[in-house]
Amino acid sequence: MKEKADLSASLEDYIEAIYHIIDEKLVARSKEIAAKLDVSRASVTEALRALSKKGLINYAPYEAITLTDNGKTVAEDVIFRHDALKRFFIEVLAIDTTIAEEGACRIEHSAPPEIIARMISFTKFIKECPRGGDDLIRGFAEYCTEGRQEEKCSSCISGCLDPEHKEN
Repeated sequence: MKEKADLSASLEDYIEAIYHIIDEKLVARSKEIAAKLDVSRASVTEALRALSKKGLINYAPYEAITLTDNGKTVAEDVIFRHDALKRFFIEVLAIDTTIAEEGACRIEHSAPPEIIARMISFTKFIKECPRGGDDLIRGFAEYCTEGRQEEKCSSCISGCLDPEHKEN
């Protein structure tokens, strides 16, 4: 994961939107960006000028918008952070997809890269560790939705303490 560019949350949203539009249509236009972000064309123009000044996009009024190499790198970093957070919220915390998406959108702009890297490492660890794995993650999801169930917890603890013990 690369160091975060010095962009506001709003400009990160713009560069992420531009990246996705270009991925789909090869170039982006201001009206598509406005529609995707549900903002005014004037706001888009202001953001495009700022991104262009930072060397992240190729922009001229009434022309197609493309990303520079640096812009593509910055956009991919924003998307990486967003996706990592969303996966963590869904896979580890058992959060509903819609809420996870909303939370990732908000947190991606402010979470330091070290925190996101640690969340990714934790997810990998919990899935690979013999003391954890998918069973632990599923158990946590059940705990969140159903609450603690003494019988299941006792059986699980017995299994952890006695490797020979098999849960029914």
